[in-house]
Amino acid sequence: QSMDSTLHYIHNDSDLSTNSSFSPEEERKSKVQDVVPQALLDQYLSMTDPSRAQTVDTEIAKHCAYSLPGVALTLGRQNWHCLKDTYETLASDMQWKVRRTLAFSIHELAVILGDQLTAGDLVPVFNGFLKDLDEVRIGVLKHLHDFLKLLHVDKRREYLYQLQEFLVTDNSRNWRFRAELAEQLILLLDLYSAKDIYDYLRPIAFSLCADKVSSVRWISYKLVSEMVKKLYMASTPTFVVDLMNELVEKFCRCHKWSGRQTFVFICQTISEDDCLPMDQFA
Repeated sequence: QSMDSTLHYIHNDSDLSTNSSFSPEEERKSKVQDVVPQALLDQYLSMTDPSRAQTVDTEIAKHCAYSLPGVALTLGRQNWHCLKDTYETLASDMQWKVRRTLAFSIHELAVILGDQLTAGDLVPVFNGFLKDLDEVRIGVLKHLHDFLKLLHVDKRREYLYQLQEFLVTDNSRNWRFRAELAEQLILLLDLYSAKDIYDYLRPIAFSLCADKVSSVRWISYKLVSEMVKKLYMASTPTFVVDLMNELVEKFCRCHKWSGRQTFVFICQTISEDDCLPMDQFA
């Protein structure tokens, strides 16, 4: 009862009505649902209040972010309006650990919410995470394919221009970031056309093949071989021919021994995975 009266007092505060586009009563109604007891949801939503972090637990916002997909699943997409403001508050939290937690689960939330709500409410948050600290970006990168496959084709193509930004990290020694990028690009080959693969993913793959760290290079050889396979099966044969010519030019005829070694390893992967008929390979 005391909590209800407190909420009643807060939502009838005359000062709040001047700052909000909704009246206090409308704002209160936007958080109302009938799936779980309302007092329980109100308690959960109050976890983003900065004063709670000072008096209850400094990690409380992180706990809130961690639980959010579960709460969203319980309430259902029809009650997303109850959580939307809280989600946006957490997505702009000063602590990177809170934003990182959301970045790792945004693909799960997209499945729960469906394509319309994802396009309207999650894509802007996703775009913000792409420009965040590496600790946050890795969460988005690890599930890049899972998120992009849920978007419409036109929206998905917009991200082709941004993929090369993942080659740049705050710390150049963070090679696992580039290894994860190569892993994700293998999965992304199924989402894009032969032309998009050739124009946008090929330069990134070639850059990763010349990486200083061998673990990154080994995954990249697999990426290039899968690219050859995908382009060979495409209706336009020029893409795979151009790609193979570039492999010969860039690596086989490279003045550094490491480049020529890369060519041998790529050839090995292509033959082992049957990416090309043998006459074409020859």
